[in-house]
Amino acid sequence: MELTGIERIARILKRQPVDRIGLYEHFWSDTHKAWGIETDIEERLGFDMTELWAFSMVADLNHGRITVDEDEDTVTQIDGNYATLRKHKKHDATPEHVGFEIDSREKWEERIKPLLTPSEQRIGFERYRAKKQYAKERNMFFVWSGTNVFELIHPLTGHVNMLMAMIDDPEWVEDMCMTYAKLTVELQQILFEKEGYPDGIWYYEDMGFKNAPFISNAMYDQFLYPAHKYTIDYAKSCNLPVIMHSCGFVEPLIPGMLKAGIDCLQVIEIKAGMDLLRIHKNYKDCLSLMGGIDVRTLYTNDRVIIDKELESKIPIVKEGYGYVLHSDHSIPNTVNLDTYEYFVKRGLELGKY
Repeated sequence: MELTGIERIARILKRQPVDRIGLYEHFWSDTHKAWGIETDIEERLGFDMTELWAFSMVADLNHGRITVDEDEDTVTQIDGNYATLRKHKKHDATPEHVGFEIDSREKWEERIKPLLTPSEQRIGFERYRAKKQYAKERNMFFVWSGTNVFELIHPLTGHVNMLMAMIDDPEWVEDMCMTYAKLTVELQQILFEKEGYPDGIWYYEDMGFKNAPFISNAMYDQFLYPAHKYTIDYAKSCNLPVIMHSCGFVEPLIPGMLKAGIDCLQVIEIKAGMDLLRIHKNYKDCLSLMGGIDVRTLYTNDRVIIDKELESKIPIVKEGYGYVLHSDHSIPNTVNLDTYEYFVKRGLELGKY
């Protein structure tokens, strides 16, 4: 029997029998433009789920973005975290980190922590309500999505200041982690009480780079685990499964994330050293997986190469009913629409039970 998207993803996150593997994807926004699809790309491509970022977690909501430099290709701005970031104007990319004013516990306590209060100004009630209804009408699994504490702190302090403080001033980092964790839960409580629960929670938390996590397991246990456990415990108290995204090589941190309570790991970045088949072999009984299909094979727009990638992985990772088809990174505009549609068609064929 063919399941709906909400039924399928709910069962996959529990590793229960389904009709086929799940389907979801992320794209750079200029990909939509190149393909001529500005809206409803999820419905057109038959995705099983959808998500909404409902919160603004920048420290100073009233600061706005102040432009300090601009040229033909980039714009440099200071945001509400008092961070200076340079962004490309002609294509989507991660902003370049130029500078961070918040580089000490004193500045955190004086300028930032008092601002991190659970105000309704931080919550996009109407956007949440609309996307929740959109998902309901299409029988799609709907997740509240947002960043967890690692991804909330480094835009404030920068990676270097944050990581060095784990050694030089650990109590400061512990305070930041739990402050953001508590704010996240308090905002979720306000939103869900007013607009109802989603079907799941999706946390973005990029904890790795190429071939290594940013932190050791001991540092994860000391700094991130308490905050992850706090936020995930709240989700579980609402009977909501939790998906955790992390780019980079984070395989050593999987036991800690499992202990914190995640149900699914996404995105399993191959070029960073992650291995979908190895992770599936080691964790298929306790962890669902989404991603791990090398997006560089799609860059080629060569169906033979795409077939090889899918055929080497899908028949294996669908074992145990805990897999959602997704590339290992966002799809760029160099991938043709017909290439991506073929990727989906072939992947789901291989993923039938």
